Amino acid sequence: MEIERKWLVKGWPDGLCPEHIYTMEQGYLALHPTTVRIRRETERGGITAYILCFKGKGGLVREEIEVSIDETLFERLRVLIGLPLIRKERRDYLLPDGRTLEVNEVDAGAPGTFFYAEVEFPTVEASEVWSPEAAGLASYLADEVTEKQGVSMGAYWERTRYDVQ
Repeated sequence: MEIERKWLVKGWPDGLCPEHIYTMEQGYLALHPTTVRIRRETERGGITAYILCFKGKGGLVREEIEVSIDETLFERLRVLIGLPLIRKERRDYLLPDGRTLEVNEVDAGAPGTFFYAEVEFPTVEASEVWSPEAAGLASYLADEVTEKQGVSMGAYWERTRYDVQ
């Protein structure tokens, strides 16, 4: 189960130093009713992971199952998709309360590029009491889109990959 809040943001956060930086490529095999995604994720100075992910419907709370796959299967699925993968850079920032702020830049340099941020929580209650103000991020995390339709990465995939073919 995944419990996370999401915001559209403008760039990387000022005054924070990233703990981890990842480059990623991801694509979608299915979007409805269950999202099925592949991702190649490389940590700067680290290893590369290949992930097959299944996501259920939902906003704040939804089922998420991630399975490690090997590079060969990833490449076979990438070819099967037959569309350019989404490119992302993710930077993880440790917040004063111990939570992690994940900030993503999507398709840098392409038309429609954007940034979004996420914070994951262990419970719904924890997500409800957490505030960007307490983390010193009130102005940065001003545009919350957790429950808003059409701002998921799957929706972005549809707009930028399917609609242009």
